[in-house]
Amino acid sequence: MLTSLSIKNYALIDKLYVEFNDGFSIITGETGAGKSILLGGLSLILGKRADLSSLKNTEEKCVIEAVFNISNYKLQALFKAEDFDYEAQTIIRREILPSGKSRAFVNDSPVNLNSLQLLGERLIDIHSQHETLQLTSNEFQFQVIDALAKNEDTLQTYKLELKSYKKLKKELQELLDFQADAIKEHDYNSFLLSELVEANLVDGELELLEEEYETLNNIEGIKEKLSEAYQILNEEQIGILPALTTLKNTFQKLTSYSLKYEDLFNRVNSSLIDMDDVFKEVDVLQDHLEADPNRLSVIDAKLRVLHNLMQKHVAESVLDLIKIKIQLEEKVSFTENLDDSIQKKRLEIETKEAELNTISEDIHNNRTAVIPKLTEQLETILGSLGIPNAQFKIDVVYGTAFFANGKDDLSFLFSANKGGNFNELKKAASGGELSRIMLAIKSVLSKYIQLPTIMFDEIDTGVSGEISNKMGDIMLQMSKTMQVFSITHLPQIAAKGHSHFKVYKEDINNVTQTNLVKLNHDERIVEIAQMLGGLEMSSSAIAHAKELLN
Repeated sequence: MLTSLSIKNYALIDKLYVEFNDGFSIITGETGAGKSILLGGLSLILGKRADLSSLKNTEEKCVIEAVFNISNYKLQALFKAEDFDYEAQTIIRREILPSGKSRAFVNDSPVNLNSLQLLGERLIDIHSQHETLQLTSNEFQFQVIDALAKNEDTLQTYKLELKSYKKLKKELQELLDFQADAIKEHDYNSFLLSELVEANLVDGELELLEEEYETLNNIEGIKEKLSEAYQILNEEQIGILPALTTLKNTFQKLTSYSLKYEDLFNRVNSSLIDMDDVFKEVDVLQDHLEADPNRLSVIDAKLRVLHNLMQKHVAESVLDLIKIKIQLEEKVSFTENLDDSIQKKRLEIETKEAELNTISEDIHNNRTAVIPKLTEQLETILGSLGIPNAQFKIDVVYGTAFFANGKDDLSFLFSANKGGNFNELKKAASGGELSRIMLAIKSVLSKYIQLPTIMFDEIDTGVSGEISNKMGDIMLQMSKTMQVFSITHLPQIAAKGHSHFKVYKEDINNVTQTNLVKLNHDERIVEIAQMLGGLEMSSSAIAHAKELLN
């Protein structure tokens, strides 16, 4: 509920602060006193766009601030979604700067207008005789029926399941699209994979093959060098081994003369042992070194295959080729198993459809069950509001498509006259009738769900005293469960309010200003008496005013 409103430097308002109570509040004032200015300022709080014409003094900023008690409104999810700081006492502030820029704040955190509008429509519903488009919208009509049908939890479940269903449908389409593209690439990918499979790739193989290729390709030169090494090591006259053997014997003899030659002996002996090992290894290498043209041909062919594949796939190593092979295997396997994946996804969708159908049937049955009750209540209320022949024809037809709120198509038809044809509300009802239908619907809704603060802006225009009295009773009844404001010119309605505020103009220092004041009991008597008989109040008008208030 709206607990207070502060307006500074807006239109004809210099400075205004007013606190509001729950229940039924009345706002009255002469034509042109500034009630529309008050509503305009409140609209800025709800996210309406502003401009410099809103400023009373164009050299100072305009500030409008409203405080709301939202503890019973269940808005935590909205605050979280919009990244607002949630407070049970929430403060909304709009500032219009002399530069023309506008700023909005929720609990001192800056917000954009779109977010403010989302919050605003959950806090205050401003309704006038000329603002009945909501009533004629299919979405609002469903909201009315679902409120009576107590479909809130079921609809929430349905929406979650519908979101999951749409996700599955999207995933299926992605699979089908991928399959269409993958089929085109499948043969090519399979060919590339077969090449890599036939290559029998082994990590590190390239280096070993290249080494073996170099050996076989230079076999004669290697033999020649090994033979040369063999001779150098073991030539009888000048070979290393005979020379080291002679040197070893020499130092061995010297050690018999002095121990200082023993180290030299040991070092020569060690060299001799090493050279003997080298000689034996060269001998073995010579024995095993044979020309093998066939093997050379095989290695050459394998190297050509590997180098061609590396060039083809822009790979730097056989390991890269192995990784590419794994990727191709996954692609080919995925493509070949797509039919299974698609079938599995279709089964998931069928299961989800069955769940949605079950929930949709529950929603449909709940709606169907409350329509007679809703029709009866609306027709009864409208009968008391001067439309005695009002008739509604409301049907929900279970369809085949999944909509945002179920599978129903809604037909919400109205006839104001006996024997008249049923038609859509916007075609069958006049402006005054639509206004009273909206009042009837909101009064029914207030019994079933927590509605935001509602402000009726002269919806009683053009109705008789008897009907206005009934309209006042309906608004008073609504105020038992919600905060209701009525801007009215009718004393019968004004007298029913728990609180009464008066909008008035006054000239201060030759400047016209609009203000709003809360009336006490005696001031209410005067105000209602003037509404009954004009500024020249008669004793009968005062007596009538007291009677209405009592």
